[in-house]
This record gives sequence, C-alpha cells and structure tokens, in this order.
Amino acid sequence: MHVLAQGGLIRHERDARGRIVTIHCFTREGMVLSLCDMSLFNSLRRKGLIASVNGQPYRISLKGRRGVRARPDNR
Repeated sequence: MHVLAQGGLIRHERDARGRIVTIHCFTREGMVLSLCDMSLFNSLRRKGLIASVNGQPYRISLKGRRGVRARPDNR
C-alpha cells in the first residue's frame, strides 16, 4: 500500500471473457514488485483500497490513502 500511496500502480491483463488473469505491480520509478500476487490484488480490490477508472491501471483509492499510516521513509 505504501508503494501505491507514493505513486505506484498495478497494470492488469484480461482474458477473452474480460476477467483479470495477470497483474504487474510497479513503483513510481518503474521497478517491478515481486511480492504482489493475484490473492493480494483481489484482497485490495475487494476492500476498495485500489480502483481502476476506464480500464486504466489500478491505483490507490481515497479509502486506501486514508488507511495508510505515515512511515519515516515516505517522503
């Protein structure tokens, strides 16, 4: 969540039926996060902490921003 709050995003790919099949999490610098998997993605989406608008990559939602606590490395 902290990476998303700092400007990261989650790109997704859909299959022919329109279901999300793969995701790739990126930091704002463009580095890929390996710990982000489908179960974490589904959990964040189900809780409303991330959202996509008009098929764009998923980003942190307002609810997600409010839920992230401040940390010393967040600048």
